[in-house]
Amino acid sequence: MQSLIRSSRIIITISLLAVVCQALIPATPGEQTRRAIASTRSTISKIREANKPPRIYVDYLIPLPPETSDADIDPWPGGLAQQYPYAEEILRELLLGVVEDSTPEKCSSQIISASDCCGLFIQESPNAPESDVAALLFPGPDQFDQMKEIERMVGDKRTLLVFNRQFTRAADFGFFQKGEAQKFFDKYEWAFAFQEIACRGEDVKLMFEQSAGWKASVIDENGQEIDVMDASWNTAVRPDYSELEKKINEVIPEPLWMRKMGEVQAKGFKFQRKQ
Repeated sequence: MQSLIRSSRIIITISLLAVVCQALIPATPGEQTRRAIASTRSTISKIREANKPPRIYVDYLIPLPPETSDADIDPWPGGLAQQYPYAEEILRELLLGVVEDSTPEKCSSQIISASDCCGLFIQESPNAPESDVAALLFPGPDQFDQMKEIERMVGDKRTLLVFNRQFTRAADFGFFQKGEAQKFFDKYEWAFAFQEIACRGEDVKLMFEQSAGWKASVIDENGQEIDVMDASWNTAVRPDYSELEKKINEVIPEPLWMRKMGEVQAKGFKFQRKQ
């Protein structure tokens, strides 16, 4: 009986740890991909249940190339052209996980714009045409006409996924197209996002998953994750910069430069340290 109780406690502890770990940002690229697949599938199912065309965004934090060092000012000196092969591999894995029972050979691709490094990928489903998923990689304002054409081709039943978009608002499409762009992208919703921004000099990670909504955390100078989400915020809406800044000031009163100053006073300059 006691062994049964101990086993039950162990199972409960493991389950609680799994929930806690799931609440944190992805620890590895593999975990990010798994969570992106799960969230994307859940989002598509939710949209289908609402009888709407599946139109979704995915923002994936592409891992830095292996040759990157701390001395590099820009880890991607080649820009999108350097990122493209890494992003393509990630996107293919994502599509393969989203489309049930499909295979790598069922994924076709073509370049939409070589100069802007924009590509189109289509993962075909062996079960039904409406289960196919089309994805645009790195689309920007200059591809607006192609995006409209591709959406017509995809139709209302199949999913169109925008992966790591190169725009943030309708105004990016210019004065004369911003109204049309706003109407076009009003149909889209987030399926998954893992983003990083600087706010008050802090390394902030933003995360969206269908099961939890938006989350925000600061990674401090020791690599520790600090939750900076306010309980009153709507998790369906991406946290605003000013809201984040206010919350960070509340949770972490001392700015990074002040904490670094305290570190120098406590340990001395780096060349004087013994550790």
